[in-house]
Amino acid sequence: MSEKLQKVLARIGLGSRRYMEEVIAAGRVSVNGQIAQVGERIEPGDELRIDGRKVQFQIEDEIRRRVLIYYKPEGEICSRNDPEQRPTVFDHLPQIANDRWVMVGRLDINSTGLLLFTNDGELANRLMHPSNEIEREYAVRVMGEVTPQIRQTLLNGVVLDDGPAKFESFSELGGDGINRWYQVVVKEGRNREVRRLFESQGLKVSRLLRTRYGSVILPRELRTGRWMELDKGDIDSLTKLVELKPRQGTGLYGMAKRRTERMAEKPMAARRGGYLRQQKRDTSETENTREGGMKNTRRPAPNYQKGFKKM
Repeated sequence: MSEKLQKVLARIGLGSRRYMEEVIAAGRVSVNGQIAQVGERIEPGDELRIDGRKVQFQIEDEIRRRVLIYYKPEGEICSRNDPEQRPTVFDHLPQIANDRWVMVGRLDINSTGLLLFTNDGELANRLMHPSNEIEREYAVRVMGEVTPQIRQTLLNGVVLDDGPAKFESFSELGGDGINRWYQVVVKEGRNREVRRLFESQGLKVSRLLRTRYGSVILPRELRTGRWMELDKGDIDSLTKLVELKPRQGTGLYGMAKRRTERMAEKPMAARRGGYLRQQKRDTSETENTREGGMKNTRRPAPNYQKGFKKM
C-alpha cells in the first residue's frame, strides 16, 4: 500500500498539492535519507523529512476522515498562536491523537459563526481553493440604506484592492431603523471580502455571522464557543463538492457518536443575539397565536430560519 508523496504532504495540511510539488522539486523533502522526486510513492514505515525535520504521516486509507464545526464568537482569532496572547479558535477544540486539526477558511476577530476544521489537509485545501467556488453564506447587519441600485451593483460586481468581487445572491432578512439584516453569498474566501464589498458602497457592517459553508449549515442548537463533529453523511456531502472520493473510515464512532445522538435528543438552548434572537421570538409568538386560534398577523420567519438544521 503506497501513496504519492505530494498527496500525503497536502493531506497533512502543509499546503496545496501543487505547492508541495514545488517543495519536493526544490530538494527540501527526503524519504529514507534520499532526496525525494515529484511523483515518488511513499509507504507505511518510510521515514519522511522536510527541511531535515521528521514528519509523521499515515497512508490515506488508514486515516479516519473527521470534520468539526465550530461556532466562533467575537474576540477569537483564527490562528494557532498569537503574540498578543488573545484567545484563538483552537483553544476549545478537542485533542486529536497523532494528528492535527486544519482550519477551513477564516473569520476576522469581529465576525462570528461557522468554522470548519478537518484532519484531512487535502479536503481543507480544496474547500478553500477559489477554483472550486464553494459557497459561503452570511447573515449581515448593515448600517445605512441599501438601495435597489446598490444591491444590483454588488450583484454585478465591483473592483476591490485585490481584484473584482461580487455577491452571488443578496436578499433582505429584516430589521428596524438604520440597522437591517441581509443574507449574502460569496464564492471566495478573501480577507474581509463581505465587509469590503459593503464598504465600497459607503455602508458599514455592524454584525457578520457565517451561517453556511458549502453543504454544512450552522445548527441552531450549537452555542457560541462550542463544537460538533460531523457524521459520515455530512462529510461525504462535503467531499463530493470538491470531487474527493468517500473514505470508509469516516465520521463518528463510539463516545463521539453517542454524545451527538444525545445532543440531538436534548439540544442545548441556542444562545443568539440581534436578528437571530428576534427571529426565534417571532417564530414562537407566531406558533402561540396559531395555537390560540387567532388570526396570524405577524410576518412569518424568512426561509433563512429554515436553513438551520438539527443535528
